[in-house]
Formats: sequence, structure tokens, C-alpha cells
Amino acid sequence: MTVDLSPLATANRQRWASDHRHVPPESQARTPDLVWWQTCASREEVLQRTLALPFTGDSEANLRTRERGLTKLLDWLEDQPGANWQERWLASGVEEAGRDWKQGPLQWLTARGRARKYDTIDLSGGMIPLVGGQVIRPNYRWLLRLIPSHLLFQFRRVTDPDGFAALEAHCDATGRHGKNDRAQAFNRIAWIMMRKGGLIRDITIGDCVELQVAIGQHQCSGQKGKHLYYAMLAETGVFGPSAPPRLKAVMVLGQLSPAELIDRLRIACHPVRDLLVDYLTDRCVDVDYVTLEDMARSLGLLFWKDLEQHHPGISSLRLDAATVTAWKDRVSIVPARGSQPARPRVNVHVVLNTVRAFYQDIARWAADDPARWSRWVAPCPIRDSETSHVKARSRRKADMDQRTRTLLPVLPALASTVEQQHRAAVRRLAAGRDIPAGTEFVLDGETYLRRGGTTGCVYIENVHTGRRLDLAGEEERAFWSWAIVEVLRMTGIRHEEMLELTHHSFIAYTLPTTGEVVPMLQIAPSKLDMERLLLISPELGEVLTAIIHRVRAGRAAIPLVSAYDANERVWSAPMPFLFQRRHGPEHRALSRNYVHKCLERTLAASGLADATGQPLTFNPHDFRRLFLTDAIRSGLPPHIAAKIAGHRVLDTTMGYAAIYPQDVISHHRAFIARRRSLRPSDEYRDITPEEWQEFLGHFELRKVALGVCTRDYGTPCQHEHACVRCPQLRPDPAQMPRLKEIHANLHDRLTEAKEHGWLGEVAAIDASLAAAEQKLTAMRQIAAKHTTVHLGMPDFRPDAGRSSTAT
Repeated sequence: MTVDLSPLATANRQRWASDHRHVPPESQARTPDLVWWQTCASREEVLQRTLALPFTGDSEANLRTRERGLTKLLDWLEDQPGANWQERWLASGVEEAGRDWKQGPLQWLTARGRARKYDTIDLSGGMIPLVGGQVIRPNYRWLLRLIPSHLLFQFRRVTDPDGFAALEAHCDATGRHGKNDRAQAFNRIAWIMMRKGGLIRDITIGDCVELQVAIGQHQCSGQKGKHLYYAMLAETGVFGPSAPPRLKAVMVLGQLSPAELIDRLRIACHPVRDLLVDYLTDRCVDVDYVTLEDMARSLGLLFWKDLEQHHPGISSLRLDAATVTAWKDRVSIVPARGSQPARPRVNVHVVLNTVRAFYQDIARWAADDPARWSRWVAPCPIRDSETSHVKARSRRKADMDQRTRTLLPVLPALASTVEQQHRAAVRRLAAGRDIPAGTEFVLDGETYLRRGGTTGCVYIENVHTGRRLDLAGEEERAFWSWAIVEVLRMTGIRHEEMLELTHHSFIAYTLPTTGEVVPMLQIAPSKLDMERLLLISPELGEVLTAIIHRVRAGRAAIPLVSAYDANERVWSAPMPFLFQRRHGPEHRALSRNYVHKCLERTLAASGLADATGQPLTFNPHDFRRLFLTDAIRSGLPPHIAAKIAGHRVLDTTMGYAAIYPQDVISHHRAFIARRRSLRPSDEYRDITPEEWQEFLGHFELRKVALGVCTRDYGTPCQHEHACVRCPQLRPDPAQMPRLKEIHANLHDRLTEAKEHGWLGEVAAIDASLAAAEQKLTAMRQIAAKHTTVHLGMPDFRPDAGRSSTAT
């Protein structure tokens, strides 16, 4: 018998559907009225008013169809019990039938000999003035399953047309030009008004939450995440100034109180339940929410709930040896769930530590407040030796080091893969964007048919396989995969720190000696509440510039979005986050799940594998270990690496680096010996003018025909001035024509040598040709790089408002 996790999952689902604590009290969902003036009108008043409403039709025949259908529906409803039309509608029971609601009126007409072959059409047309005139207000089950698009359009024309016109104008002003997005947003607003009555200004946040829950129950899941209608209502002031900017901020579960964390476990013993709540309440001021939730799970679920399931009626913390031994055996194993077999619990020492701290805290607190805690003092069932995890830590360190040594050699290949994928996606998008819809064209050797699509999408369809692709979506995924990999591998920051980068993270630091402005990247406090600055290299600057250019998309400023912290379960204030993308009609900050999916797609396309042939996997934190390992191996002092990584303790940094202590010692000794051999003691003196001129002359002699020689000072040319073959040559792209002439001359010489059988000359020329081709490739890469990086440094001065009182 194992711990039952179903109460926890069930409690989460129930709370998601019913408890929305972020809804202000004045914005709770409205209760549907039972009686209103339209539903209490007489038959003659309903006919006169609804048929006079400006419902448009394509022809006079459609108008007559609606009149016949309305008459039949009123006849049928009059035969139902109830004091008004709404009560009769509910008494008929057709709301629960959904799309089959017409069967009730059709059977009634058939029983009275009034059936006609066009009754179905008449009833559909008659429902437009009946619902549009708010004579009845069906529930969401009927409205969402029926999806009467023509009814929704007609309803918007006659109910609050000024309100819908204002929303149209707001969409135009905010650049939301997608017709489908607008129609879906207006339809959802119309659904709320059909169900609750009133005008657009009467809609509350609770009404939107209630509609979203209904959509999740009665429509496909793809419709749940479309919240443009809420954003439109919030931006136009319908909900007031303090409304959350996004509906998801209301729908997503926030932080639970200690009582809620324990109550969702359904603990049977109420005194122990109260004890756990009091204990967590006292501890919550010292720990973050993630730790608090983990403590509640360890104490409430894995410890006490497990004891209640195996020892019904237990009510004391004083446990006998047999009970403790059996519990330790159970908690050390993760039970089988679904297709996953049972396995050892990796973090069992964390559970044991939490339980031991629980017993020890109660014993210590009882000395200060005996009336509250003394009755719960009991011997601790966990020995100190059982909480030691030195072996587990050593195994984890060994596993991480082995993983780092496996991934570090393939990191350049991964970076090359994401860059190639991005370039290929940009090329494919540029090729398909200008193709007219309905035209066949060839792309990468395959024949595609250009399809029409919504705004911003470029759909193509493979003529032979029928597979449909969105080139714009592919380019977006390739771009963010490239940006994520580049930023993580160049900075070594945590991936939550990467997602929290904003346009205000750029800081211009002026060197006090030279006055040079150096761009710095400010890393916001995250795990350890430590703020730090990182130097922006030219390569990192190019990546960040590309991100800013993409997110800004021609606007004067980066859009402000709110990001959700999945660990702390809180929403940030609207900020210009760099890692955001357009999701339908709105901008959203990238989530951790999106980062993982980008890495998975990149690795699947790269085909990288380990020594056993198994595909490699990268997680965002791997880049942090790779960055620190490479930096320390390259000679960066560990204490500097700790500052860059934001570690308080040097041991943490050394735990990330996959290096051996003997490597550190041997490299340090070799460095000392090399320094002593190159810099003997007699050279530590003032230089003479002749030596200084010789030093300057060295750099003047480094300028050669094809570029610049990068050999160190005091070292002679080891390649006898054969610059084409020399790896120390940094080629100048301006000398590409000269190198092409040399390359062509080498081809002529190779032909001549082969004709005369000069095999030694052939080998030498082949080596020179390979070196020349390598230098040409390097020239092209240098020429393709940007030489100027504009970071778009934000300026707070225009935003800092000043006010003065007129004299």
C-alpha cells in the first residue's frame, strides 16, 4: 500500500475551476437574473418588439422565415409550464440537448399536425430574434455547443452597438487587425451578454472567468487560451484601473496559504492538521514559497498522510520503532504510477531532514511557548546519521561532471546547428512569402503549393505528401532556439534569469581611466537575491541586438508584458521583457516550457549522440555548468568565476566545474614554470628607448599583404613568411581580390606540376591551396559579421515626469 496522490490532484482541479482569489470582491461573477422585463412581456409585445429590431436578412424570404420560426417557438413555449418565457424555456429541457435542441419543438409540432419540411430552418431563424431580443437567456452549455455565428453577429448589431464600435476603434488603435481574432473576441463578449444580460460596461472579471471555465468544459482545448476579449475590456476601462492586465493572472493558481496546502491533503486527524498548519505558518516567514510547498508535501503527504493510511486512527507524533521502520522503507521508494515502475526516491534525505527539523523545532519552541507546543513534544524518529547525504552528493557531483565532459565537446556543434537552422528558416520564409496564394513553387528540391492564411502566417503545402507547413512559425521557433542557446552559452546565467532580462537590463559603464563606454548586462536578483553585472561581448551584443530588433518590430518601444513565476506563483508587473513573442493578437513572455521545447527541437534536428549512439539531451542548466567549466579550464580564477555566476560560496562554483584537482595543480605549476622561464629576474628593470622602439617596430612589421600577423612579441616567424599557410595570419576582407589571384595562380601551378610529374611540388601546392581556401572562408565570415552593435540603450529621462506649480 502506498500514498494516494489523488486527493492532491483532485483538490487542485476543483480549486482551479471554482476558486479565483485574484478576482476583486466588486468584480465577482454576476448571478443570472431569474426575471427581467423582456422575458415577462406578453406574446404580442414580444412579436412586436423583436420583429421590429434591426435584424438584417439577405432577402425578404429570410425575414419571413424568422417570423414563422419565432411564431412556432412562442407557440411551443406557451405550452410549457412557467410564469415567463425563461421559466418555460428551462422547463422544456432542451438546453441540455445542445445541437439537438430542435427535436423538442419538432416533436411538439408533429404531435399537433403542424409539421412542415422547412420547420428546422424556421426554428433556426426564429431563435435569432428570441435570443437576440433577450426574451430567453440560455446557459453556456447551449450557447457554446450550438456556436450560432449568425446569431452572434446579429446580437452585436442590436445589443450595445456603441460599445462594440468602441472596441472596434480600440483594436484599430492598438494594431490588432486580425479579423479572426476580433471575431472570436466579440463573440465571447456576446456570449457573456446573452447569458448575463446588460451592456458591455456591465461585464465583470468574474463573468470572464466563468466563461473560460465553461469553454474548457464544452469546447475544444485550443479555444481556452484566447483571451483577447478580456484584454480589450481591461484596456478600455471596463474593469477599472486595478484590474489584472491578463485573464491568465486571474485563472492561474496563485500562492496557497499554509492552511490550504494542508487541507488539500484531507488529513483525518484534526489536531495534527492544526499542528501542521501552525508549524508552516511560523516557518513561512523564513522560507520562500517553493520551500514552503515542499515542506507541506513532505510533512503532510509523505509523512503523516502515509501514516494515517497504514495506521488508521493515529493521533500522536510519538511513534514506535516498527512504525518508523516501515515508514522509512515506504518513503524511500517512489511507487509505480501508470507506465512508470517503482524506483528509489532520489531526494529521500530531503524528506527525512524535513521531518527531523519538524520534531526538533517543536521541542525547541516548547521551551518558549509550552502552552502551545509542549503537548506535541516527542522523540525524533530520524537519527542524525540518516540525514547525511554525503554519498548522494558525491554521486550527483560525479554524474554532473560526466555529463559536462560529454556535452562540452559537442557545444560548438550545437551552436553551429542552431545558427544554420535559423539561416535556413529565414531563407525559406523569404522565398515563400512573396509567392501568391495558389501558386506552385520549388523549395529545397520539393514542390509546394502556396496557401492563404491569417495575418503573419505563411502556409505552404507539399504537393506530394500533403504536409502543411507554416514558414513564419518555423522561422520564429528557429530564431528563439538560436537566441536561447547563444545567450545561455555566452553568459552562463540561469534560465530564469535569462527570461527576466528586460530592455532596462542594459547599463552603460564609463571607464574612469579612458572614458570609454562599456555595455554591461544587469542580472536581476533571482535565486540568492544577488544582483550582478556582466560584460557584454561583441558576439553577445549581436544576439541581444537581434532580439531587441525582433521584439520591437518597428515600434518605438518594446511592448510591456507580465511574466508568471512558476516557482513563486506570482505575476510580475508589466515590463519590457526581451524574451517575449507574439501569441495571436497579444504579446507573451516566453515560458520555461517553451525554452525546453526549443532545445528539444534543436537537438532532434542536430542528430548529436553520445559514445553509445544515444541522442544527447541538453537542459538550460547544462549551459551554466559548461560555461563555468570552460572558463576555469581556460585560466579564469575560480573566485572571479564565482562572482560572474552569482555564487556566494566558492565551493558551489567548483562543484559546477568538471575539473580534477590534479589538473588545477599541474596547470598552475606549469604556468609558474613557464612564466619564470620566459621572464627571468634580470628582465625586471626599466626598458631603454631602443627596446621600446624595437617593441613598437614589432607591431609595425606585423602588417602583411593579406592581413595582420598575430604572433607574439619576441617570437620569430616560424613559417618563413609563408603567410598563406600560417595559422597566425588574421586575413583582411579588403584583400580578398589579392587572395583570389593567389588562389588562381596556385591552380595554374598545380596543373603545370602535374603535367611535368613534379610530385613534391604537387604536395606543396595542395597544402597551399587548402590554406588559401581556408583563408578565403575566414575573410567571408569576417566580412559577414556586423562591425557596429547598437544595443538600443534605454533612457529614463523622457519617462521621468516633472511637475511644477505655476506662480
